[in-house]
Formats: sequence, structure tokens, C-alpha cells
Amino acid sequence: MSAELGGFFDRILGMFFSSSDPEVEKRRQLKAIAKELSKSKYKWYKPHTEEALPGMGKFFYEIYKVIGAAQVILANAGNSVVLKNILVEMSLSSNQVKLKDRLTEEAVKERASNTSPKELGLQVKDELGAFMADFDGEKIKKIDTFYSQLQLMVNFVSFDYLFLLKKFDSGIPERTFTYTPKYEAIRGEYVLEDLKDFAAVAYSLPLDAEWPRIFSFVKEFREVEPVAIGSWNKLINALGELKRSGYLEQVIRHLGKEPGYTVKPIAVSDRIVDTYIQKMKTQTEMTVQQIQQDNKNAKVNELLQKIFGTESIVRLKNYAERSNAAFEKKMLGGFLYVEELNYMKAFLIDYFKRDIRALTDLFLVRGKWTISTLSTGYSGSFHELLELSDQITLFDDSLAEDDEMGAKLRTMLSRADRDKEVVKQLRTQLKDINDRALKFLSTGTQHLIVIARNLKNILEDYEKTPHGLISNWKELEINSERPIKEWVVEVYKQIYSFVMLMQLYLKNE
Repeated sequence: MSAELGGFFDRILGMFFSSSDPEVEKRRQLKAIAKELSKSKYKWYKPHTEEALPGMGKFFYEIYKVIGAAQVILANAGNSVVLKNILVEMSLSSNQVKLKDRLTEEAVKERASNTSPKELGLQVKDELGAFMADFDGEKIKKIDTFYSQLQLMVNFVSFDYLFLLKKFDSGIPERTFTYTPKYEAIRGEYVLEDLKDFAAVAYSLPLDAEWPRIFSFVKEFREVEPVAIGSWNKLINALGELKRSGYLEQVIRHLGKEPGYTVKPIAVSDRIVDTYIQKMKTQTEMTVQQIQQDNKNAKVNELLQKIFGTESIVRLKNYAERSNAAFEKKMLGGFLYVEELNYMKAFLIDYFKRDIRALTDLFLVRGKWTISTLSTGYSGSFHELLELSDQITLFDDSLAEDDEMGAKLRTMLSRADRDKEVVKQLRTQLKDINDRALKFLSTGTQHLIVIARNLKNILEDYEKTPHGLISNWKELEINSERPIKEWVVEVYKQIYSFVMLMQLYLKNE
């Protein structure tokens, strides 16, 4: 068989069998890529020796000269909250600007001085709704797109060109362009990863972006032109031509021995309008909540002084704030109604069992009711409150460390780190305990309201003639420790103040 005929059969066999061997196919593809690269007008890379040539260094140095100053100007700009806010606020309508000014922390606090917390909350909610409604889908898209283009520009400018260039000439100084580089051919593997990173930021750059508008915005933000617009336009054209040629991608494929390599552009999907709105909404709502909490605290302190003569009320030993530290470490809520239950216990001990009991004994023991059933509600609530005081004491004692429930909680806390099921059980147990505390509060408050209403009816009966509720007022006056009207009014006011105190805590339950 002649040599020519043998070569012919080898080629035929190659056509049928080369694709079945991945390594053979890979070499074939790399050889084809090398052939294409050799024909390119770009003289950056020598496929035969896998060297990066001086032309590559020169290309990147030309980019570095254009964007060198911008690297300083745009440092951290992409992640700047101030920049994002300015960008959104540039697009606000005149109505949104007015609403924004009304929703600042200072403005909301100033409005609180002549607006009730409840009304202020409603106003802020309506104004936030109106502010957000002015952002339609198209407006949001334009702002987010503009920001993404700016971010991609920052990514491109921020690429470490100097690090790459020093591989061609270690003497190249940082952003000093009077220096004349002396590029050397280097092993391509030294720049492979740099080329991949550069391709990612370069291919992501939106070549058709509104560059004059972007430059104008950056100049307003930084008070200096980031790049000469003419030089930037030339650079954009050069990058577009490079991308269309596919040359850079082919170099990376050949150097990395990856014929199928594809550049993965960097996506910027920040929704800066949504973030801006959410932050504004959160800050404004927190301001209103703080105002409402401050208002509540002021009212609570005022009522505590009026009822107890002090703002420091502690009557419970175990259902206490100091016990909550252990629960907080396990991310559990702990005891939720410590303050309120202390107030209830203190009122029942310090005031109910003394002043209210003495006055009640006068009316229920000595008083002659025209219809006996009229005193049933009063008597029932009075005795319920007497029992409630004892129930709260038993409840508090049950949480002591040496009592059954307290010991159970302590054991569960010690096992919580090792057993997630125990955490669930502990959470359920705490809910049951807090539900009991809440029931004490709501039940006690309701019974005090019943007593207050009865005292109001008794006072009205005392002041009118003829009396329709109690028939022996003369006898009651003789046996009363104090003038009846004065005594009833004082007790009624104390109960009213305490009910107001409880409602500050219970209205959201």
C-alpha cells in the first residue's frame, strides 16, 4: 500500500473515530482555535508557545490610562448607600418630595407634639402609601436599570489593571502615565485568571448605556468628571469590537485547554427602589412606634404615681424579669406580663384588700338593697378579686426553683441545648404560663370595672331622693369611717386609674 493511500485511509478513519475519543476531539478543537487566533488582527497571544505578547500589555495599559483616575473617584461607589439614595431621590415627583419631608424622623417627632399617637400613626400610614403609589413599574425599572449600568461601569473601572500590567512590566507605577512601559512576552498561564476576570466585567458592560447621563450623575455625586467622555466612547467602541471578534474568549479557551469555555457576564440585580422604600417605611414606622411607646411610658408612670405614689412596683418573687435572662439565651420569650401582673398584685394587696374592702363591707354587709339581686354582680366580682389575689400568689410560688413547675422549667432549660424537642416543649410551657398571667390580668380588670360601675350607681343613688337602690342611707352614714360621698369618689377614681393602667397593656392583647 502506498504512503498516499495510507494517509487517505488514516484521514477517513479519523473522520469516523475521532469524535468518539474526547481527548482527541479536544485537541482537534484547540488546534482549530489556534489557527483562528493566528489569523486575528489582535496580536496578544502566540498559540504555539502559549505566550502572552506585548500587544496584550499595551491594550490593557491603554484602558488603564483612560480609567485610572476614575478608580479613585469611583472607589466604593457601587456599594454606597448615599449614592443609591441620591439616585432614587433624583427621580422623586414633587408630591413625593413633600411627603418625604413630612416622613423624616425629625418631622414625625415634631408632628407628635400636637397630634395623638393614634392619629399620627394613621397619618404616617396614609402618607407612606401615597409615597409608594407614585413609583409605578416603569419608573422603578428605569431607576434600577440606571443603577445597574452604573454598577457595571464601577465593576469594569475597579478591575485590578495594575496587577495584570505588572506581569508584563514590573516597573509600571500606579496611575502615573508619563512612564513608558517595556512590555515583555510572558507565559500565558500567568494571566489566564486575569483574562477570565476581565472578560466577565468587560462583557457585562452595557455598551449602549446612557453614558452622558451616567457621567453627569457621577460628576454631580463626586463633583469631578470620572473619565473624559471622548476617551470613554473610544474605549467602548474598542471593547465592542473585541467582544464581537470573539478573540478574548478564544485566547482563554486555548490557554485554559477548555474549548467550550464561555464568558459568564456579571449580573447586577439590585432593586434599589424597593430597598429605599422598605428602609424609609421601616424607619418611619419605628419612629411612630417609639413615639407611641414613649407616650405609653409617660402615661404609665403618671398613673403609677397617682395609684401607688411610686413607679417601682415589685410584689412577685418568681414571675420576674430576672428570670427572663435564662430564657433569652435560648431565644425564648420568657415571662411576658411581669410588670402588669406586679401592678395587679400590688393593687389587690395594697388597695383592694384595704380601702375597697372596707367600703364594700359597708354597702354589702350593712346596706339594705331594695332588690337583693341588684348587689349580686358587685358581690360576685368582689369575692372573685379576693380569690384572684390568692391565685396570683400560688401561681408565683409555683414558679420557685424548689416547686414543681419551677423545677420543671429549670430542668428543661438545662436540656434545651441538646434536644430541640425540649425547646418546643419549653415554648409550649411558657405559653401556658403566660396565658394564665394574661387571664389574671383580664379577669381582674373586668371585675374591677364591675365594682366601679356599682360604686357609680351607689353614688348616684346616694345623691338623689327618693333612694331607689339602698334604703338605709342614714344608718350607713352613722357607721361609715368617712363621709360617704368623699370615700366613694376617691375609691372610684383609684379603680378608674388602675383600669386605665391595665388597658394600656391589654388593648393590644
